This record gives sequence, C-alpha cells and structure tokens, in this order.
Amino acid sequence: MIDLSVEFCGVKFQNPIVLASGVLGVTGDSLAGVVRNGAGGATTKSLWPYQHEGHKNPTMFGTEEYFMNAVGIPDAGPEKAREEILRYREKCGAPLIANIVGGKMEDYAEIAAMAAEMKPDVIEVNISCPNVEDELGKPMACSVSKSAEVTRLVKEKVGDIPVTVKLSPNAPDIRAIAESVLDAGADAVTAINTLGPGLAIDIDAGAPILSNRVGGISGPALKPLAVKAVYDIYAARKCPIIGTGGVITGRDAIEMMMAGATLVGVGTAVYYRGQEVFGEIVREMNEWCVENGVSKISSLIGKIHA
Repeated sequence: MIDLSVEFCGVKFQNPIVLASGVLGVTGDSLAGVVRNGAGGATTKSLWPYQHEGHKNPTMFGTEEYFMNAVGIPDAGPEKAREEILRYREKCGAPLIANIVGGKMEDYAEIAAMAAEMKPDVIEVNISCPNVEDELGKPMACSVSKSAEVTRLVKEKVGDIPVTVKLSPNAPDIRAIAESVLDAGADAVTAINTLGPGLAIDIDAGAPILSNRVGGISGPALKPLAVKAVYDIYAARKCPIIGTGGVITGRDAIEMMMAGATLVGVGTAVYYRGQEVFGEIVREMNEWCVENGVSKISSLIGKIHA
C-alpha cells in the first residue's frame, strides 16, 4: 500500500489533493462532495465580512489551452458561511481550509476573526485575485509591505489556526512576497492565484467574451508558472506550500510536489475532467508511485532540490 497522507502545518490530510478556492466551494454539500470524490480536503470560496456581489454572467469560459474567469468573488456573507461550514462538518471529517478576502486592511482583520470562530483547520488569505482590480485596486500580493501588513492583521485574530497566504503570479518577485508574509507570521503560502487579467474577444460578435471584459487565467497554460513559483519559494524557505495552478492529472500533481508543494490545489480541472477528477488524480498518483517504487508520497516533497 502507498502512504498518500501528508501533514500540512500540523494538520493531517489523507492525500495531498485539495479543492482550490473558487470552485465547488459554495455549500457544505458541495465541499463534502469533493471529499467523497477523492480529495484529501477542501477550500471554501472566498469569504467576505459582508455580502459581496460578483460580476454578471458570462463569468467564465475555457479552451483546451486555458481557462478564464471573472466571477468577481461573490459571497452571501458570514452568516451563510457559518451555516455551510457547519453543514460540511456534519457530513465530512476531512480538513477544511477557509479562504478569506477583503477590500481594505480592516476587512481582513474582521473576516479573519469571524472565520476563526467557524473553526476551520487552516485559514487561507486571498490577497491576489486579478479580476477585481477595477473595484479594489492592485492586489496586495504585489506589495511586500502590504502583504506583510495584512498577514500580521490576520495572525492577530485567528489564534492557533495555521495561516497560509495566497500569492499572485503578477508579483514582480514572488519569492520576496513569500518571504515577507512568512516573516510577518504566516505558517505557509499558497502559490499561485490566477494570472492576469487577460482579455478574450468573440470576433463573430465583435465583443469581449466575459461581461467584465477581463478575467483571471488558469488551466494548463498556468501550470509552468505555478511550478516555478513553488520551486522558487521552496528554494528560499522550505516552508509548507499549497501548490495550485493548472493541475489536471496525477503527473501534474507529482510535478508540483517535487517542486516543493505539500498540498496540491485542484480547481479548473473540474472543467476539463468533471467532478470525479479528484479521485482520478489520486489514483494516477498512486499508480505512478507503484510504478516508480515510491512507498510514501511525502518523500516527493521538494525532491528536485536535493
């Protein structure tokens, strides 16, 4: 038997695959369904300290090469989040990561305190969404000082709950940003969020495909950038990392782990392979380990750095 379990910031996951924030993370039932389909854990959609409207449809589309979304981080507010997290806990015992977001520094402090009361296993701080720039300005993940400041604010509010900060591929030096949040108290980092924003045009209609005009880019095109970001961060600090971006297959997930990821976030793969993709990726990882004589998946973390 292959031991697929990993430990992330003191939390044990039965396998390294976790649902990335923003996909299927709206209800307790959908979060639990991801685990039933084979994931080792799940991440909620981004939670705000207040209700937040997203963008109007159409908000997403995909091609074989890439996926683009401009959902705009909609949220029904903290009371609904409490209800859905409780529902998840009733149906599922796998670790839960609560992703939080805000428009201003004080928003992060407020939602961090609220999220801590919901008792997730890990809190993920989204400072890097690229498709709300017009509304909120440049993501904090592009600033060393702002990234550190929001990390300190969150850590002050969450007690002993581990915190991971979700970073942006748009940062001029993602390694510097990672080091700033770790120095400010983050227990881990998540690398990376979507790239962009990008623009796609329906040439027959003569108009942008997305109602927001621009959106964040994910899917296969993002994977090499995500792997490089994970590699650079691990080389600098060897900290716990959730590697996410363009992971579609078990081989993709193993590549991410060899670069330095402990957990591997999967989101856009649902578009390409359906909701069963989580279990399929785990099966493919297990088969690769059998074929290559690997008895414990955690031995692959950072392997190419040795």
